[in-house]
Amino acid sequence: MSVLNVGFVGTDELARKLAKRSDSRDIDSYVYKENIEGGSRILSILRPLKHPESIRPLLSVLNVSRIGLIEVGNVDSSFGECLVAFGCAGIERGIVLINPEEGVWVDPEQVRMLLPQAGLDWEVLESCPEPHELRESLFEMCDEVPDDAPLVVPLDQHFNVQGIGSVGIGYVQSGTIKKHDEVEELPGGSNAIVRSLQVMDDDVDQATSGDRVGIAFRGLKEGALGKGSLIVHKDSKAVDSHVSSTGSLSKAPFQKRDLSVGDVIHASVDMQFKVGRIREIDGDVLLIEWESPLLVRESGGSVVIVVQLDALPMRVIGSLSGLSPA
Repeated sequence: MSVLNVGFVGTDELARKLAKRSDSRDIDSYVYKENIEGGSRILSILRPLKHPESIRPLLSVLNVSRIGLIEVGNVDSSFGECLVAFGCAGIERGIVLINPEEGVWVDPEQVRMLLPQAGLDWEVLESCPEPHELRESLFEMCDEVPDDAPLVVPLDQHFNVQGIGSVGIGYVQSGTIKKHDEVEELPGGSNAIVRSLQVMDDDVDQATSGDRVGIAFRGLKEGALGKGSLIVHKDSKAVDSHVSSTGSLSKAPFQKRDLSVGDVIHASVDMQFKVGRIREIDGDVLLIEWESPLLVRESGGSVVIVVQLDALPMRVIGSLSGLSPA
């Protein structure tokens, strides 16, 4: 079973044409599943709510998406911020679908001009294709993701189930998790055994990169799970915990604000949203002290997006690379 997570900014109407709505919190989730030769494939459409009023749901979507889809009804600052955010997240493949309301005109050439400026080489569609055609275009953009990387599963929901115990739900960012695996919760360090797994409401023996997985734990310390918990294999050293970090900032296109020592920033990575304060600046290298530990994949697979919530109209400052504990 192959799952393609698509970050979508657009209308509920279009999303419902592509997939069936399945969940709604800060993010609307829509799922389309079809059987193919040798198994099945799933299109998971993730639509952030309350954007542009709040940028955090958009960042959460970008943390887990591999493909982008933006429905353009108007070329404005919100559209520009979305383009920049997708570019900073490193989402290289995607589609911009021009679909304005009646009486509104969007210039396709203006859209095509903005895409490379935002660091995106995406397809532009000037009219809305049939849903099956659009789904197939998205599936064709998907590359197979190797599952030999260390396991990292950020959790965005957790609860207790009577007779089962602690359950966490999140996206497999890398690696493979299997029933009976020994795992560790970070940053707390509590160990547990995987009792059972569910993907798309089906009981499974394993889940791989891209899957939205429910994990039932056996032997997990009570209260161990929290918002921002990461699940890794026991003793895997898959992520580093940063109390403070040094890293190089790649400034976002169209961003005119310059950071200064003492500035407060927010970092988004692997479903975490961490507050930091800049302590030193040397060229594009920043020293950042975090309010609570930032967990960063040791393999370097994490894309850390930096924002400032008061930096309107462009809250995306850029992305951090080469992060190391300071």
